[in-house]
Amino acid sequence: MISLSLIDHLVIFFYAIILLLIGFLAKKFLQPDRIDFLLASRSLTIPLFVMTTVATWYGGILGVGEFTFRYGLNAWIMQGLPYYIFAVLFAIFFSKKIRQSKLITIPEKVELAYDKRLSLLSSILLFVSVLPAPYALMVGIILELTLGISLWFGILIGLFLSSIYLFYAGFRSNIFTDVYQFILMFIGFVILFYFSFDKLGSFDYLKNNLESKYLTPFADIPLGYFIVWVLIGLWTFVDPGFHQRSYAAKDDKVAIYGIFISIIFWFVFDFLTTITGLFSKAFLVNLANPLYSYPIYADKILPPFYKGLFVSSLLATIISTLNSYNFISAQTLGNDILSKLVGKNNYSVQLVKISLVVTILLSFLFAFLIPSVIDLWYAIGSLVIPGLLFLVVGSYYEKFKLSPKLTLMQVISVTVISTIIYLLRTLKFWETQIEPMIAGIVVGLLFQLSRLFLRK
Repeated sequence: MISLSLIDHLVIFFYAIILLLIGFLAKKFLQPDRIDFLLASRSLTIPLFVMTTVATWYGGILGVGEFTFRYGLNAWIMQGLPYYIFAVLFAIFFSKKIRQSKLITIPEKVELAYDKRLSLLSSILLFVSVLPAPYALMVGIILELTLGISLWFGILIGLFLSSIYLFYAGFRSNIFTDVYQFILMFIGFVILFYFSFDKLGSFDYLKNNLESKYLTPFADIPLGYFIVWVLIGLWTFVDPGFHQRSYAAKDDKVAIYGIFISIIFWFVFDFLTTITGLFSKAFLVNLANPLYSYPIYADKILPPFYKGLFVSSLLATIISTLNSYNFISAQTLGNDILSKLVGKNNYSVQLVKISLVVTILLSFLFAFLIPSVIDLWYAIGSLVIPGLLFLVVGSYYEKFKLSPKLTLMQVISVTVISTIIYLLRTLKFWETQIEPMIAGIVVGLLFQLSRLFLRK
């Protein structure tokens, strides 16, 4: 339990109130059509594109703290550097194509490139991949630590704060609240960075209080584990959030340059989180659970008011992702699955709203049943990314595209292989070093190579 003063509680309370006000304010700008509700009429300028993209990318902030606590600078090598590289590739090879397609979602592109079966299958995989259970869990953990409420009640509060305004203003409310939370997340970690140096000293404190492996690149990291986390960066290519922002960009330049500018902000924020994470490792010698490293470290070194502001920034960092994934999950279920099954595409907005309720219920269930952020990330990445990767790349590049029949076999085979290996390892039936994601990608590549033999 973290000790908060009255002023800290007031700061957190006002953060939540302002968040809701901004979310509902977005309804004044809502236009009465489907494209506006789902993509804000494709009107994102570069500032809006950058702030909503950057804010959405950092929902796993407690996981970042845990990784830094366990692996030091290598956390940035595994969870920062690969994403910059893949984001650059996304901007160069995908952003313009996505914007020019003038579609709404990834499954719509899959249907145009392949067929309805693959569109529906991709929708199911995407829905699983963006179900925001890990982020609902993190909000619950923070509220349990700071306010002393039960975990399940904290999860419910997080889901409420991240979704209620989406029913009324759709994607516009997502953008407006992300701008607010983008500013707050940087303020919070600048505060923690400042007080770390003010109270503990310079970088010499880290050198004197940390083992060298925490400050040495690639030290004490199993190769297979490192490769998997680098490959999880491939998620960038199939991340519905990236595609959604590109679809919603005002023009091609916004879609391309918005990603490049976002990378600069990611680098700055990664610098802040990595350095403060290292300070927390050096200072909290006997911390039992590294997942709590940021909030407990802040509790030790921040004075009143600033502590409440930092807790609010943690919540903002997570909820900015939680609301985005809530909306994307609902959009995927409502627009890409239910509307196709019932054959009423004109009612997709209503179906998205209904799907928001389903998303909230499922997120609460999974967050409560699997209370581990890292396990949720690992499972989702291992099972879903291999199946989606070749499908999405092939839908935009003809040279990588297989026939619909062969692609269907590829997606099913890749997903089944990854799932079987994951379950066998998790349930301890097979002590193997084979990573589910690597196995899935290898199987997918075999299908891609089969295209060469079929041509011959």
